[in-house]
This record gives sequence, C-alpha cells and structure tokens, in this order.
Amino acid sequence: MDTQVRLNISTREAFAEGLAFDDVGPYERLAGEVAFAVDPESPHHAMVVDIENAPRNADGLVEFATDFTILKPVELSRGNRRIFYDVNNRGNLRALQFFNDAVHSNEPSATEHAGNGFLMRRGYSVVWSGWQGDLIPGDGRQTMRVPTATDNGRDITGVTRSEFIVDAPGVTSLPLSSNDYTVSYEAATVDSSQATFTVREYERDERRVIAPDAWRFANLVDGAPVESAAHCYLPEGFRPGWIYELVYEAKNPLVLGLGFTGLRDLISFLRHDERDADGTPNPLRDNGNGVDRAYAWGRSQSGRYLREFVYQGYNADSKGRRVFEGISPHVSGGGRVIVNFRFGQPGRHSREHTDHLYPGDQFPFAYSTTTDALTGKTDGLLKRPDTDPLVIHTHTSAEYWERRASLVHTDSLGADIPDHERARVFFFTGSQHNADPLAGPKIGAARHPSNPLNTTPLLRALLDVLDAWATDGTAPPDSRAPRRDDETAVDASVASDVFPKIPGVDHPQHPNRVFVQDHGPDYDAGLMAIEPPGEDHSREYAVLLPQVDSDGNEVAGLKTPQVEVPLATYTGWNYRVTEGANNALAGLTGSHLPFPATDAERVSSGDPRRSIDERYGSTARYVRLIALAAQRLVEQRLLLEEDADRYVELAMQQRIRA
Repeated sequence: MDTQVRLNISTREAFAEGLAFDDVGPYERLAGEVAFAVDPESPHHAMVVDIENAPRNADGLVEFATDFTILKPVELSRGNRRIFYDVNNRGNLRALQFFNDAVHSNEPSATEHAGNGFLMRRGYSVVWSGWQGDLIPGDGRQTMRVPTATDNGRDITGVTRSEFIVDAPGVTSLPLSSNDYTVSYEAATVDSSQATFTVREYERDERRVIAPDAWRFANLVDGAPVESAAHCYLPEGFRPGWIYELVYEAKNPLVLGLGFTGLRDLISFLRHDERDADGTPNPLRDNGNGVDRAYAWGRSQSGRYLREFVYQGYNADSKGRRVFEGISPHVSGGGRVIVNFRFGQPGRHSREHTDHLYPGDQFPFAYSTTTDALTGKTDGLLKRPDTDPLVIHTHTSAEYWERRASLVHTDSLGADIPDHERARVFFFTGSQHNADPLAGPKIGAARHPSNPLNTTPLLRALLDVLDAWATDGTAPPDSRAPRRDDETAVDASVASDVFPKIPGVDHPQHPNRVFVQDHGPDYDAGLMAIEPPGEDHSREYAVLLPQVDSDGNEVAGLKTPQVEVPLATYTGWNYRVTEGANNALAGLTGSHLPFPATDAERVSSGDPRRSIDERYGSTARYVRLIALAAQRLVEQRLLLEEDADRYVELAMQQRIRA
C-alpha cells in the first residue's frame, strides 16, 4: 500500500445541542487529526514537488498530518449517503455560513452554527480538513503539518518575493509572509545588501529602491528591533496604501503539494475503506451504510484550489476511482492556487493593486480545451473524462473586475467558447466577492458603502442542481454569463460610457489586466526562478466586463430578485480609502449606491437615475414584483421555494410611499 491513513478522533459530541433536522434527525461533531504516511516513489505521490527531498521514516515513507472536522447524522442510514466537502479558506470553515446562513465558527457546535439547517436537512455528511501547509495554528483554523525539504540535510534555497501593503500608519515591522497567520520563508542571509527592497504607490509605477542601510531583516521586540530572518523592519514606517516589494534568497521550502494528496486520500478513505491502518473504524460507514457520492465546494482561495486539484489530476484516487462526482468553485475567478510549488505562497492572489504579479492566473483558464492565441498552448481544466467531476462554477461581479473571470468562458482574445459538457458557469449579477448573509453594507472600509447583496440562496439551489446532475443525469440549467456575441461582455470603456453619471461616483477605466508572464524555465515543474516575473506587454489577455444598463446595473447573469427589482445600483468594484493609492480598486469589495428615494431628492442631488417612488409607487407593488421575480427563478430550478418566501419577507420590510 502506497498510502497509510490513520484517524485520531479526539472529539465526539452532539451538534447543535442534539437538534433534530427533519427526517434526518440529530447530528454529531467529530474532530481530530488524520496522519498520513506515503511512498514518495509511488506514481500517485511522485508529482508532489520536493517530495523526493522530504524526510522519511524507518519504512521509507513521508509523513504529514492534518486537522479534520466532520458533521454527520447520528444515524447514517437517515442521511443522503453523500459527502459535502468544504475546502477551507486559509483554515477557515465557510460552508455553514454560506449554505445555512449560520453564524461563522471554525469549531461549529452550537445551535447558531446550524443556521437554517439546509445541509443537515438534506442529509449531507459535512467534512473539513487542512490542506494549506504554511498556516499557523490559531482561531480554530484547520491546519496541515507538512515536512520541510532539504538537500540531504543541507538547506534548499531559492529566490522568493514578498509584498507588503498596510492600511494604517505606524507599522514598522512585518513578517515576510505579510501576515500573522502564515509561516514566513526565512531569509538565507540577513545581509540586507543581498536582497532588493522597493516601493511604489501604484502597481504600474516605477519601483524605487530602498537603500540596504535603510531597512533590516528584524522584528520589533518590546519596541526595539531584533535581528530576524523572518521579518522586515523599516524604521521610517510603511506608507499606507503603497506597495513594498522584497526579493530575497529564502531557505527551507515546505512540501506544500501534499495538500492535494492529503485531500484525495482522505476522501477516498472515507468513501471506500472500512478501517484505517490501525483498525479504527471509518466514521462514515456503519452497518453497510456508506458514501455513494462526494461533492466539494470552495470559495475564493479554496475555489481556486479545486480548479487546480482537478487540473493536476488529483480527482482520481490511487485505484483510478473518481474522488468527487461534482465540484463547485465559488468566486475563484479565472485563477488557480499556487500550492504544488517550491516556496509557494497559496494565500496570495492577484488583484489590480495587491499581489498583482503573483502567479495563479495562467492559461488554461477555462474548463473546455482551447488554444491560447498568445502562447500557442492547447489545454483545459477538464481533460480526463474518466475521472473529471461535474462542475458548477459561480462567481460575482467582483471577479470580473479583479479576478479575470471572463477568461473562464472566453478565449484569450475574448471570443465566447462553448461550455464543456461537464461544466456550467453562473454569474451572480451585481454582487460582490464576500456576500455575508448576516451582514449589511459596510461604511468607511472603502470609498462607497460595500455591496450587501445576499446570494446564498443561489448556492443552495445550485447544490440541488449539482446533486440531481450527478445522481440521475438531470441536466442543469444553461450557463448564465456575459457573452461577447450579444454584447453583454464588453471592454471597460464600453461599460463606462453607459454607466450613469451618479454624483461622486467614478466608473473604473480598466480591470485587473493580465499579460503573458515569465517565471523561469522550470515553472511547469513547480520552480519559480524569476522574481518579479517578466511581463510581455505585447501579449495581453482580453479581460471583459459585464455590460450595464442606464441604472448602472449589469444586464447579464443570474439575478436575484433584489437585482431584478432593484433599489440601488450594485457594483463589483469600489475604491481604496487609504492615505496612498486611493484611486486603486478596493480589492474584491463592491459598491452599494441607493437610488434617490423621491423625485425631489433626485432633482436636488442631480442623480440621473429614477427615484424609488417613481419606479414602484408603493411597498405592495414592490413586493408583488419581488414575488414574481422569485417565482420565475423557482420555475427555472435556480431558487428554492423556501428562499423565494424569504425574499418576499425581506421585501415586505421595505417602506415605499403608499
């Protein structure tokens, strides 16, 4: 056997105080650690970068371990015989928050963590485990312990790049990872003259070199700088909003690619094995009841993880069996995650201002196989028909602006491409990246109030769609995404020309652009030798945006009733409010720009958009229109009846002139 799995269950307790979820009954929570020992010579593990340089135990196996959490029906026979795997985001558990509208917790146990009970009422066994091997334990995060690679005991070194952006003044020292929850790759030497440290306000600006004697590899301890190979100290302080970039020789790379094999082998064990290597029973098998199907969902970073997991071929286990019947990457945009790389930093992802040059958004972007007109390569994410999963890919407006989402459904020059037969793409019109169902607009975090649109009801309906597709072949609804051929996918300048002249609001002139990059000759083997990467500005991928109407709302995609019957302009873009770079996009935050309430308010403000009074006249009429929009989605299998009722209840809380 080339993989040994050992399950150590340290916690077994009632979930949600023993609450019964319809016919499924009560759930229980299991938590602990999964220990793996794998044969580095096996073809099922040999693709892991640096596994040949990992330490081995007495049996010649490479060991690593991960946290895990499982929520399962107490009586498995009353469940639906399906795993719902939530790929954690930087160690954080997100599925209950986004499918059950629950209070977020990394250690879900209380009734409030069950929310509306959706996943439990459906009978899923919900599984989490660590995959990101550079996370530091804390706040209940699901972490993974992976080995450090060495060259027969000698340090392995390589060029590495870190980027720092702070939002408030007074910061003088930062970890090289730029945050307090990720391990930093230590500098091979603390001689600052051997590194290059630069600063610029905007990504497109020329880098200005900071002299080696103006900064140090050091950390502040009790207010005084102390030499540290894992920190950067700048006595004058980091200017808020500005981009600081450090290129240095790092040492001790982690074998991060084990984050793929660990997930593959854990799900295979939970689906097929009666007992682990020590004889511990599989908690998802009982009296002949096991798992028929497994689905995986991930949002943002974890959605990018799923795209790379499938692209790299990890959806086949060691016996050639399909691991997940279906996956649903949410708000991943066109990217993948950088895990199986030496000195990989999977927590980073490119945006227009932040981490712009970090890899992850490289061809192929689409599920269908295409030829890249800029490089001549032919490839696609789904290319193993015997083991590829079904895919429901969902994203928001923010991913078009910051995460190059159009490249999921267009080619490198911006032409529409047909759906892959095993994939559908759904654009959640007008919404922003983080749609917390329990939060409203945030004021002050960006130039405009953030976008409060709640799209969790769409996720619930599309999980049912995915299950029906995988179970009995029921075809899903057609993709809902902007298209070039009907002019709903356009260049930024075209959308800008249509966008209304709302007082105090400036439409962005371009999204996060992407060019052909050069990371060095061995990039495909997981080694990055050129930092920062070279960019060929003569070869730019076409990143398109959704076209808007005269209100500034997007015209294509899957619209919630609140977008179909709007009270505001909802965008996927906003602007930073820091002292520096305040004309840069505010990451993945959208905007909420309410319509004028009355005609008098509209005239007084000079707002060209019709007032709410003029549009609807009364609360009763507004509620009727919301109900009709919700029912149309129910008929199209894109909204559940229970969520249609919720939209109507929310609409009844609005106060529009009678």
